[in-house]
Amino acid sequence: MNKIKNITVIGTGVIGTGWILRFLAFNKNVTVYDPSIKQKDYLKKELKRTKSSIEKLYDNKINIKNLIFSSNIEDAVSNSDLIQENVPERLGLKKKVINQLSQFAPKNCIIASSSSGLLPSELQSNCINPKRFIIAHPFNPVYILPLVEIVKGNKTSKIIINEADKFYKSLDMKTLIINKELPGFLSDRLQEALWREALHIVNEGYASTKDLDRAIEDGPGMRWSLMGTFLTFHLAGGNAGMKHMLEQFGPALKLPWTKLKAPKLSKKLSNRV
Repeated sequence: MNKIKNITVIGTGVIGTGWILRFLAFNKNVTVYDPSIKQKDYLKKELKRTKSSIEKLYDNKINIKNLIFSSNIEDAVSNSDLIQENVPERLGLKKKVINQLSQFAPKNCIIASSSSGLLPSELQSNCINPKRFIIAHPFNPVYILPLVEIVKGNKTSKIIINEADKFYKSLDMKTLIINKELPGFLSDRLQEALWREALHIVNEGYASTKDLDRAIEDGPGMRWSLMGTFLTFHLAGGNAGMKHMLEQFGPALKLPWTKLKAPKLSKKLSNRV
């Protein structure tokens, strides 16, 4: 059984709240810190809205007594096995908060940031005992989607990576340990490439945003729920796999179809997106 039982969640926005709901679904003790009363109210509303659905999804009752609100960050992390940090995606702010957390948390407590693209080596630079710091990047809604990207910094311990891997798997999640840190990690870089190309197409008047959403929803998106790009192309080649696919479509793939640079948005496009 995984030894991580007491979790502290810093920040109760969409991602933080999603983590809290998933932790509670797996019977973890969750202490929450967020100075914003508005965000606490948001969490309570989301818990009320989703509780019955989450209980059916994971076949487990959520015990509200496992949720504690703390008004003091030092108290919030003092007995924590793992901290899930979810403050806004600003490097300076995150570094400041991570340093603060590392001062008050037990020395063996894992500090995990939900950052969607910042480099862990930069975030852990001011962290006390930085070997326990990782990125654990989820996808929204966290209480439903299983993927979590685990990214190590240059000072992160392999032992911590292994512990985190086991912990997130115990939450019925699919872990993806990134070989080397890179901005945006894996999934967000792929999503951004598609987003950039879509903006070019709309900006040049070839299609509407609705058309482009349908182009994914009714086509490749249905395949992507079952398989990734490489497996899709491999299967497209029949028995010979990728080799035949490249022989068949290789010349077309060399054509300059895409424009993966950031487009200069027209005023019209800016209003539409």
